[in-house]
Amino acid sequence: MRFMLGVDEAGRGPLAGPVSVGVVAVSESFDVLKEFPGVADSKKLSEKKREGIFKMLEVHVAKGDAHFAVEFESAEIIDEKGISYAVREAIARGINSLESKYGFTKPLIFLDGALSAPPEYEQKTIINGDELIPLISLASIAAKVTRDRFMVRLSKQYPEYGFEKHKGYGTCAHYAALLEFGPCAIHRRTFLH
Repeated sequence: MRFMLGVDEAGRGPLAGPVSVGVVAVSESFDVLKEFPGVADSKKLSEKKREGIFKMLEVHVAKGDAHFAVEFESAEIIDEKGISYAVREAIARGINSLESKYGFTKPLIFLDGALSAPPEYEQKTIINGDELIPLISLASIAAKVTRDRFMVRLSKQYPEYGFEKHKGYGTCAHYAALLEFGPCAIHRRTFLH
């Protein structure tokens, strides 16, 4: 049975927090649209809808007919090596963790936009893949929901920044907090110039 993997990232543009990569694996015969009604690019869905689809994904994982991994790369690495490097590293870790855990052989990997998997894998990069390929949409939801939950947890550590609301993106409130308090440990220094 051949597996297909969908890959997408969330959190490429925020001023704070990690970048997040979601990798979702299903068998070739698995019908993502049928099993995940309403699946779409995470940016086009409400938080409630994303959470609902993520819960469906967890149900399929429990049944054993889907698998996923979400990998983060820190603000520190983003500053040190760049966002493209950070995303590439998280993609490789996500694919490797699923492959080693479930023993996939020769999966076909679908990636959004300009993303790429390590060169040894058969892969297709699709512009607007998060809108066109339901498996990539599912990966974008896994990446976004996991990162958003993480940013909410971090907001307890850094309450003055309001991460629970904007998740680290450059909103007016976030810029105002930066002016007042300066950057904290999870801010991407290279994104603040």
